[in-house]
Order: sequence, then C-alpha cells, then structure tokens
Amino acid sequence: MRKEEDDTVRRPWVVGVSGASGTPYAASVIRALLAAGEAVDLVVSRAARLTILDETGISFRDAHWRADLAAWLGGDSGRAEAGLENVRYWAAGDFAAGPSSGSYPAKGMLVVPATTGAVAGIALGLSKDLLQRAAAVTLKERRPLVVCVREAPLDGVTLRHLVELDSAGAVVLPASPGFYAGGSTAQELVDFVAGRVLDAVKVPHTLYRRWAGELGAARSAEGA
Repeated sequence: MRKEEDDTVRRPWVVGVSGASGTPYAASVIRALLAAGEAVDLVVSRAARLTILDETGISFRDAHWRADLAAWLGGDSGRAEAGLENVRYWAAGDFAAGPSSGSYPAKGMLVVPATTGAVAGIALGLSKDLLQRAAAVTLKERRPLVVCVREAPLDGVTLRHLVELDSAGAVVLPASPGFYAGGSTAQELVDFVAGRVLDAVKVPHTLYRRWAGELGAARSAEGA
C-alpha cells in the first residue's frame, strides 16, 4: 500500500468493556479518546451489559447501541449521537468482527474495566468471546494492550495470570485512583484512572492534574 493511501486508513483503539464493576472508567476513557480525535472500536461483553444497567440504569442493546452509548457517555440528544461518528460497535459474539483479525488495522486495545475472568481468558488465550479474541490478537501482533483490572482482593491465580500478561507485553493497570492530583469527587477519581490508562498508550488528555514535584500543589490550586 502506498503511503498516501495508508495515511487515510482508519486506525481505532479497541475498547473492551467486561463485566467488572467500574463502567464509569470505560465511559471516561471513551470520552477522552473521542475528545483527542481518536477512533474507537467498542466491544461490550454480555456481562458488562448487566453491569452498565446496574450502575447507570441504561440498557445497552446491540440494535440501539448508538443511542445507548450516547446516554451512557452523558447525553441522549441527537447532538450526542452525532458525536459518535468515530465509534464502531461490534457485538461480543461476533467472531467475524474486524478486531478478531490481526490484519485489521487497530492501534491497540484497552480493556476497561477487566474482570478476573477476562484476565484469565486473555492470559490463557481462551478467546471465548470477541473481547478475549481481540485482546489475544493485540498481543500476537505486538500492539499495545492495557488491562485495567478491577477486583479486590486478588488471589494467587489471578496474580499469576497478571504476571503472564505482563510477560506477554501487556500493561497491567489496576483501577487504583491517586489522591495527590487533588480529586475530591467520585468523577475526578474515575478520571484519574482513565487518564492513567491513556497515559499508558500515549494518548493526550487533560483528565487529571499531573504531579509537578511540589507538595500540596493541588490543594493550593483549589484554594486559589
């Protein structure tokens, strides 16, 4: 392929949402990717649909994914849906989907949040659904993979699976918010974790205040 043609190829970040508690992390990541001008391919597991419903009251449906995603990201208006032109949705059971193949031109994959079951499936190469298959493809193609695990406490089996993922080249990023950035609301703490996910793949964002080497800087800025 000639360079001028290659430059026009859509190269999305695949975002996999598994059934762990913490769907606000996924919403924050998706919003920030779109704000940065990135394309997104979205895979929502069957268990994640239940979690989204439980945590937000929103039903995520294959046939109405655009309206449901707009509502999940913070609005249900036509303008919100129009802002999703850079999103492509793939059903979790669709093994013929683009991200299931290594020749599909994805930049990498972010699994946010990741259940211990998803961690195990990815580490063992089970590929029981599209989320796990896309993650396996990401690893074999040596593309960036971030696994934002959300569970506590972690048992020995899961810890071994996480070590396997680290050895395979994935970034294991626990959903652990930092408080030095001055976050005082639940959304600010969510955004901190989402920002660290994007930091891992070098996508620019303004989701949290960065450490600048000055103790109390965040508190001073809030009081200014």
